[in-house]
Amino acid sequence: MLAKRIPSILPNLSFEEALEITKIHSIAGTLKENIPIITTRPFRFPHHTISATSLVGGGKNPKPGEISLAHYGVLFLDELPEFNQHTLEVLRGPLEDGKITISRVNNTLTYPCEFMFVASMNPCPCGYYGSLDKECSCTKQAIAKYMSKISGPLLDRIDIQIEVSPVKYEKLGNSEIPETSEEIKERVDKARKIQLERYQKEKIYANSGLTPKLTQKYCKLNEEAKKLLEIAFNKLGLSARVYGRILKVARTIADLENNPNIQKKHIAEAIQYRSLDKKYWKN
Repeated sequence: MLAKRIPSILPNLSFEEALEITKIHSIAGTLKENIPIITTRPFRFPHHTISATSLVGGGKNPKPGEISLAHYGVLFLDELPEFNQHTLEVLRGPLEDGKITISRVNNTLTYPCEFMFVASMNPCPCGYYGSLDKECSCTKQAIAKYMSKISGPLLDRIDIQIEVSPVKYEKLGNSEIPETSEEIKERVDKARKIQLERYQKEKIYANSGLTPKLTQKYCKLNEEAKKLLEIAFNKLGLSARVYGRILKVARTIADLENNPNIQKKHIAEAIQYRSLDKKYWKN
């Protein structure tokens, strides 16, 4: 339910983005006759039985896969460990490069696939490992086997990792009115406008498109923030890839606050989103 709400808070498509998405869906044969151009961000949620070819694209006459059909939108994989491990591993390159190249005897095709990757999973087969309310019935071996389906390199490419606790009964009947998608989207739109202005000469739309060189240019830290990131890097054993992703997330957090500089608190929040892999995937 949470994942399906994500498109409702994402920035509106630019005309250039809409054209790219429309072209991909036209090639794939999924463009509806009464819709000449796609104006909303895609939300793709394939079943866990999907093959690697259907996910990344291919076939005798290579067509875009789910990752390209999710271009500039969201790709949601529910119950991540239920997917074939090989199928998940083919995501590593596209998540890093934002494109997928399909080679066949007669030709080679490259499709764009800059998507927001969203996944959900239980911490173990029974779903109660680490729960304070119910006891987990899984063996250590079963938990390790379940978790091992998600590799370290794939985890490295997931910027934000959040643990969602079960909803208590009293919360279900709470009369408190939550923040609406429109209110959240307003903040997101302001942050996107800041990024579009910042990167107008760089040919990228958002912080996610920052290369290592551009990250160094636009994600400068003060001494306090540098020290905190250094401590976290050494204590948590973070990789160089994660280091760059923490900077991008911190840059986004600062943008949402309309703050031109990345501060210590922004780095602290970004680091907090990297804690789950150390909790459940222990070295």
